[in-house]
Amino acid sequence: MAESIVVRHGQASFGADDYDNLSDVGWQQSRWLGEYWRGTGQKFDRIFCGSLRRHRQTTEGICAGLGIDLESHLTVVPQLNEFDFLEVARLYSEKNPAATPKPDASRADFYRFLMQGMLAWSAGEIAPAESWQTFENRIREVLDLISDSPKGSKTLVVSSGGAIAMMVRQVLGGPAESVIKLNMQIQNTGTTRFFSSAGQGLSLNSFNHVPHLERDERHTSVTYS
Repeated sequence: MAESIVVRHGQASFGADDYDNLSDVGWQQSRWLGEYWRGTGQKFDRIFCGSLRRHRQTTEGICAGLGIDLESHLTVVPQLNEFDFLEVARLYSEKNPAATPKPDASRADFYRFLMQGMLAWSAGEIAPAESWQTFENRIREVLDLISDSPKGSKTLVVSSGGAIAMMVRQVLGGPAESVIKLNMQIQNTGTTRFFSSAGQGLSLNSFNHVPHLERDERHTSVTYS
């Protein structure tokens, strides 16, 4: 069987002018994950990541922790990119201004609002540039790519929460709402593991693990943004 481990990017810069940039915590999470894998003897034959800056930075941090050269392994796969959550939020806000969080609202308030926006998007009530069906289709292309991994190979995949949630939903089946619920649970640098074999497709082995953060002194580094 072939193994693919999908990682959500490290903590990005929530609330900053440019979200698509790892915070100091995000860089540390990424290096810790690579160091953890180095300690367990984990090796990868291939590395895929999206084309967003936070994907590349996370991959760089993991490879630094692993002590391996990034460029000789990396393939950039834009289909791994996150959906445009800012556009989804903007369109839903225009449709439901009373539901829009105030500028001083908490992250939890924003996440609840985004969940409502994603539900409206999946139901066709708002129409961002990327339709829900287009999002589904490009994630299906990702699953086809990793399910075609050579026998016995190990592939590292770095992506985003919404894309990973859609992967899990498509492998397990389930309604659109499951993507929204899964998306809000996925931790920064959380790992999700799939196995594949010829003619059998993909199977989910584990979801949203952060073994590199499961130490008392690292609990404050568990994040979701």
